[in-house]
Amino acid sequence: MTPRSRARALAVATVATAAALVLAGCSGGGDSAPSASATPAGKPVSETCAELLPASALTVYGQSFELDDSFTPAKGSPAATIAKQRGRVCRFVSTDTDATTITLAVADLPEKSLTNLKDALYERGGSVPTYRVEGYFALGDGVGRADAFTDPYWITAQSTLFTEPGGAQPVVDTVRAALQPSASATPAG
Repeated sequence: MTPRSRARALAVATVATAAALVLAGCSGGGDSAPSASATPAGKPVSETCAELLPASALTVYGQSFELDDSFTPAKGSPAATIAKQRGRVCRFVSTDTDATTITLAVADLPEKSLTNLKDALYERGGSVPTYRVEGYFALGDGVGRADAFTDPYWITAQSTLFTEPGGAQPVVDTVRAALQPSASATPAG
């Protein structure tokens, strides 16, 4: 591992840890009891994986994908953090021979949690103005991760297909469009 890739991996791990701590910490008052941090701060995401990201939106990658209903996100990953916050977590697997995956996770979070996440990602760098909302991109160990915020939602997507910010653009745009009616009708906070 080169010093540069080590720094990237450390930055991604730091952001994921910060996000988990931010989300856990925003659910309780001044009490630091375990039960307070176990309470999800997020609201359930009602949209299904197929509504958030229809398989037809993934044809731009030149592969056919299907939803993996048995997927459980890795502990400590952004998707696992979102699952704990009652968010929607989806994994799409290529039906072609290489079994490429796209992991998508969406959380509906309070304003304070979103602000803390945005601040952590801003500090990491990798801002992407083409996402048309506050968005960030990082590449580590051959896996690209896109984060976008259409308040009150945090969208995160990861795949080896995302080698640069534009690689994740179709996923970000499709999910953002699916959430916009809900986001505009739901007050942030």
